[in-house]
Amino acid sequence: MSKRSVTADKKKPHFKHDAQQAAWWENNQDLVADQFAQAKAEGKLGQGAVARLAQERASRSGPSPTITIRLPKDELARARVLAAKRGLRYQTYLKMLLHQALESEERRSSRG
Repeated sequence: MSKRSVTADKKKPHFKHDAQQAAWWENNQDLVADQFAQAKAEGKLGQGAVARLAQERASRSGPSPTITIRLPKDELARARVLAAKRGLRYQTYLKMLLHQALESEERRSSRG
């Protein structure tokens, strides 16, 4: 059985809650990595719906403003290591963490 048929047979399901989604992603890391590698080999990265939406949003809003944040050296080192484990640049990783924290804080503050 080829990789293509294995990856084509298993699609990401719809999830009822975050814990169910987190479990799916954890249990299917190899599947996702294989699909990513296949898309890279076929030259299809950056051509999907998510990439298209990101490009549209960036073109509407223009470039993100550049800011400076001072971080202790040890925290920056930790961010670099964790980002590398995910295959990300540390700036992208920190931006992702900030986005997640802001989303979480907004949800928390809207409940109370």
